[in-house]
Amino acid sequence: MDPEVKPDPKPDADPDATPAPRAAVRRKSVLREYLEAILIAVLLALLIRTFVVQAFKIPSGSMIPSLQVGDHILVNKFIYRFRDPGRGDVIVFKYPVDESRDFIKRVIAVGGEDLYIKGQEVYINCQPPETGCRPLEEPWAYYDERPVASETFGPVHVPPDAYFVMGDNRNNSQDSRFWGFVRREKVKGKAFIIYWSWDGETGSPLWEKVRWSRLGRLIP
Repeated sequence: MDPEVKPDPKPDADPDATPAPRAAVRRKSVLREYLEAILIAVLLALLIRTFVVQAFKIPSGSMIPSLQVGDHILVNKFIYRFRDPGRGDVIVFKYPVDESRDFIKRVIAVGGEDLYIKGQEVYINCQPPETGCRPLEEPWAYYDERPVASETFGPVHVPPDAYFVMGDNRNNSQDSRFWGFVRREKVKGKAFIIYWSWDGETGSPLWEKVRWSRLGRLIP
């Protein structure tokens, strides 16, 4: 009978060899995983901010009552890849006078339309006293007590791929009445929700500065 075949014995361990630092290797592996996760999160955040949604803070009262100073909003940057801004949309765009600044206003007239304003009434594609000429319904518009009954603007023709925009707070808004139209390529997105609102001007306790009733409110 053949002798039993056995595997070669393992060579004797080198007494001078240094044991593998297993704990250090594990720490490096965990640290690497954390760094990779952070990097992925940052890249995703940048992609979302650039192409999908971006947060903005409202610094002025030009959109009162729809938006208050201290409202924090989200802007959909993806929607206008599929359609153009329409009348009534609240849009964020590059300020035509200084494109390093972002403005927020409401679209009142779109390319190809004629606009005329008399007092507190806005007319699209007609001018009173034309028969059947009715003012635009604007439930969002706000006027303070200053008299505007005799003020007129226009008529103006909105060029193609452009928009005439106004703030909801009509007597306290720098808008297309002062610096002209907003070009289509300057529109950044559509404001759609208030995710946070903070009244920093009151002397109330911190928890009372939060406008709880505005959180999660959709922007009309």
